[in-house]
Amino acid sequence: MYDCVIIGAGHNGLVCAHQLAKQGWKVLVLERRDLVGGACVTEELWPGFKVSTASYLVSLLLPEIEEEMQLARHGYRVLPRNPSSFTPGTDGRSLLLGPDLKQNQQQISQFSTRDAEQFPRYEAMLQKIAECLEPALMQTPPDLLPLPASWRSVGFRKKFRDTKTAYHLHQSLKHLGETIPEAIELLTGPALPILNRWFESDILKATLATDAIIGTFQPPSAPGTAYVLLHHVMGSAGGARGVWGYVEGGMGALGQAMAASAKAAGVEIRTGITVEEILISGQQISGVRLSTGETIATRSVASNADAHVTFEKLIPAGTLPETFEKAVSRIDYSSASMKINVAVSELPDFTCQPGSQEPQPQHRGTIHIGATCEEIERAYDDAKYGKPSQKPIIEMTIPSAVDTTLAPPGQHILSLFVQYAPYQLASGNWDEIKEDFADRCINRIAEFAPNVPASVLHRQVLSPLDLERIFSLTGGNIFQGAMPTHQLYNMRPVPGWSDYRTPIKGLYLCGSAAHPGGGVMGACGRNAAREMLRDGRP
Repeated sequence: MYDCVIIGAGHNGLVCAHQLAKQGWKVLVLERRDLVGGACVTEELWPGFKVSTASYLVSLLLPEIEEEMQLARHGYRVLPRNPSSFTPGTDGRSLLLGPDLKQNQQQISQFSTRDAEQFPRYEAMLQKIAECLEPALMQTPPDLLPLPASWRSVGFRKKFRDTKTAYHLHQSLKHLGETIPEAIELLTGPALPILNRWFESDILKATLATDAIIGTFQPPSAPGTAYVLLHHVMGSAGGARGVWGYVEGGMGALGQAMAASAKAAGVEIRTGITVEEILISGQQISGVRLSTGETIATRSVASNADAHVTFEKLIPAGTLPETFEKAVSRIDYSSASMKINVAVSELPDFTCQPGSQEPQPQHRGTIHIGATCEEIERAYDDAKYGKPSQKPIIEMTIPSAVDTTLAPPGQHILSLFVQYAPYQLASGNWDEIKEDFADRCINRIAEFAPNVPASVLHRQVLSPLDLERIFSLTGGNIFQGAMPTHQLYNMRPVPGWSDYRTPIKGLYLCGSAAHPGGGVMGACGRNAAREMLRDGRP
């Protein structure tokens, strides 16, 4: 008999397992794949090439988790990037952005002296708002909606905690002062109008707008996209605020470090094990049934899977309250993301910034391909009608330009995060067209770095359908559910159940389907464990 079985050895599941085990719980983690880490994995797809198959950068991981799990001791090391962003233009110019504000201003002044003057104020505004909101990531959202008693019976203690949490958030927001209207717009509004008010140069606006649409099926002109702008000043990699970095050895090194830490705390981890059903007896968890037919008895289950998998696949229909089932069925998993991993014989040689013999500044950060505001909107226009974008928007990183352990000498890995590739196609299917679409993406990069197509040695193309199959991400959504305003904070995964608990006693959500959502953060797992410990060992 286990105190808790955790479904899925993704980073949130491992964080949750560690927190419980440290308090004396007997914890078992079951992972369907043969390796731990969820989307944080490194695989040697081709001899000598170690690829971060899915997740490829880190910044949002809570420093509390790094310290509590002693990740550095278990081999976790972040390699910061400088510069962090490179946007090639078609007129011979380019934009490099990094942690040095003065250098950023010099770069931006090529296109607009006004924008160069505005940029520090823009960054300061984002940072001020982010610092006020960051504590909310580590708190259980308060349920303050006047939901009927038939939806959920809430006791006095929870009402008191929720009121206290809401008060602390209210006090934190006071620090925003006269920027509160801007904060509200950032949390709920579209990114593009905000960027248009701050800046006039298209290359700067497009570079920032690209960051606002990562993992979404929305254009930067859509409400809700501004929230993602905050992410570039949240978190820290290597101790620097807002600096996204590579994990040495690939993202799998993070998953491995977390697994090692969890095991050291007493967690048992089994891989290659598929959970077929969550067993319930009298509206209370009793165990899990595996694909082998074996059953494992447990007093509680924490699911690192998304809400669709947890509630609509692993639990028999009719077990949950009808109102809860309907709410779960309405969760939006819209996605238009594709991941392409490429092994190349040489670095991209950009027309606007020549050089491919050794890694240059333009190779170290995120490279924005197709970054004009109009092209982003037109790329979305294709996708909203079920067509892969004719001119895809690509974020390309070259981790081997910073981490020399990933590829043979002189050769490199290109990691391409592509939008828009809609999960639901108007015609055809992804298995038939994904290679042709990947060709389109490579040719798109060739518009800026003509040597790339001939340098390709190997490639792996992961369509939205592949992301669903391999990583159990419904609809290929990398956040375990889209993140518009109505699916955030105390409405994630559904209103009334944002505290990681579910209508089944002993069943919890500990993954990105819960608050605060997607990203390699670990907050979902840590917060879920806190609530489980508060409830006490079942």
